[in-house]
Amino acid sequence: MIKRSHIRQFLAVVDAGSFTQAAQHIRVTQPALSIGVAELERQVGAPLFIRSRRQIRLTEAGGRFLLIARDLERGFRAADGFGRQTETMVPLLRIGVIRSAPGEFLQRLVAEFARSFSIEIVEGSDAELRAALAGGRIQAALVPLRAGEGGAQSAMALYEEPLVMLVSDSHALAGRGEVTPEELAPETMIARRSCEWLDATSRFFTRHRVRPRFSLRSDSDDRCLRMVAAGIGITTAPLSLAIEGTVPLRIAGYDFRRELGLLLAPDWMALPDIVDRLAARLPAIEALARDWHHARVERAA
Repeated sequence: MIKRSHIRQFLAVVDAGSFTQAAQHIRVTQPALSIGVAELERQVGAPLFIRSRRQIRLTEAGGRFLLIARDLERGFRAADGFGRQTETMVPLLRIGVIRSAPGEFLQRLVAEFARSFSIEIVEGSDAELRAALAGGRIQAALVPLRAGEGGAQSAMALYEEPLVMLVSDSHALAGRGEVTPEELAPETMIARRSCEWLDATSRFFTRHRVRPRFSLRSDSDDRCLRMVAAGIGITTAPLSLAIEGTVPLRIAGYDFRRELGLLLAPDWMALPDIVDRLAARLPAIEALARDWHHARVERAA
């Protein structure tokens, strides 16, 4: 017989993406969790996970069972709260966010979703968040869209922007508007480790024989941009990350752009606890992105 503990253990592994983290989250030992999941697989008559050193992925059967497990857990929670009239059941929406998302925009985006959901934010790289979305661990992801994704049913293009060089407003190049890569050779740079174009940017400057000294390498965009404003280095970044005290410059031949968008779980329209609420929020999200981006472009101009 399938027990609630089986469902809880299965969902913990799906949401965490690993047996170790899932065991910590639900406060059981990893061997006990592995035994519980193995018992569930025997009950349903099929393996639910593909286990490897690098990651845990759902099998085809696991993906189908995930919908059932979510329904069962919702039922268990509804039963637990039955008769508690003062308790309002608000569905949880897990949103994956790339680390280079502009903080101001993310604040507005999440505030809009929070009108209808309890929110949980998961940070990660583009690849990590796409894997989490495919595995059912999150229901939406704010990521750079790939070619052709903007028109898909489960994707919403929010705004497109160029990558630029950001310098302090007191920098000697601040009034130039556009510079050549070679002019940047003597400059000290700051490396944004969260940049999706980091490797491509490095290759671009190497081709132009620009091998700068670095004053900072950091995963924190806020720290990198504040150090640019402080004048200790310059950095490439999406235009939307520009802050007060920094000035964007175009780099000749440096034509990278990103289209930030919202990816939704492939089965989001089959999730009864979120589909209506999510569909109701999407037009407001689209308008929010359009107005915010327009304001940012005007501010940078």
